[in-house]
Amino acid sequence: MTRTIPDVDVDVDVDAGTGTGTDAGTVALAVTDGMLHFELSVAYEVFGDSLPGGAGPDYRVVVCGPGAVRVGRFTLEPDYGLDHLRRAGTVIVPAWADVDEDPPADLVDAVRAAHEAGARVVSFCTGAFVLAAAGLLDGRRATTHWVHTEALAARYPRVEVDPDVLYVDNGSVLTSAGKAAAMDLCLHLVRLDHGSSTANALARRLVVPPHRPGGQAQFVTTPVPAQGNHPLAELLPWVSERLDRPLTVEDLARQARMSSRHLGRHFRSVTGTTPLQWLLAQRVRHAQELLETTEDSVDAIAAATGMGTATTLRRHFNRAVGVPPDTYRRTFRSRPRPA
Repeated sequence: MTRTIPDVDVDVDVDAGTGTGTDAGTVALAVTDGMLHFELSVAYEVFGDSLPGGAGPDYRVVVCGPGAVRVGRFTLEPDYGLDHLRRAGTVIVPAWADVDEDPPADLVDAVRAAHEAGARVVSFCTGAFVLAAAGLLDGRRATTHWVHTEALAARYPRVEVDPDVLYVDNGSVLTSAGKAAAMDLCLHLVRLDHGSSTANALARRLVVPPHRPGGQAQFVTTPVPAQGNHPLAELLPWVSERLDRPLTVEDLARQARMSSRHLGRHFRSVTGTTPLQWLLAQRVRHAQELLETTEDSVDAIAAATGMGTATTLRRHFNRAVGVPPDTYRRTFRSRPRPA
């Protein structure tokens, strides 16, 4: 059963591929000569450390390869051979350096076998070419770094390539765009496995944005601002602590000590959207977290997020996420957690 959540670009498959391999809590990093080290390091940083606040069993990270491999300027000694991938609950394929070359057949075969064994298979950046070669993206929506999306679509015409998103979740197969999007997808996986609170706490520890929806455009002209280094640095946390209140643009402008027009220009520059759109997105995000982590009724969540009524919450939530709040709660809780 597949449900599409268009705004966050998540195709939720609640029946397959959500870490049902031999060891659901194991994350296996598939490496071979020609991989890039950045995405590999991101995965190890996120999944190789303990989860914040004792949120649950930590992930167990293993590195699998055909032997000692060259990753960028580093030599890596894998823990196991590639055949060990099918014992993991999640398999991650980092970026592939030369997309003009076919990925090694033993890597492609091992990734395909892992998926057939029930693993959740994830690619970062040009790792999507490995998944495509394994046939895992046939008939599925997928993404990669925007520079290489045309090449991916041309070489694998059965793949529905989306060049304009950060990541795509098809349940058992997930793909991300380049570099920073790998971190976004890692946090998305933690959020699926352990909930928003754990993912947000981990993001704070890593000093990265806690949640960028998969549907956000890959190419942004303004970088993510450093904390305290932009005109809205004090305003955004102030608003986030008052989502239960009926805030207006005038309220935000008054708190920021600037005109509404000036505030709008800063919001466009810093967040890429308008104050009201940003505020609504925060309300919906907070509603998602409450649906995941509490037993509160939809009416109570509507009040806690400043939506006012359950009807208003359902309308905005359905428009933003693609499913009603009750369906979202059931879908999220149907995903098995790592054992």
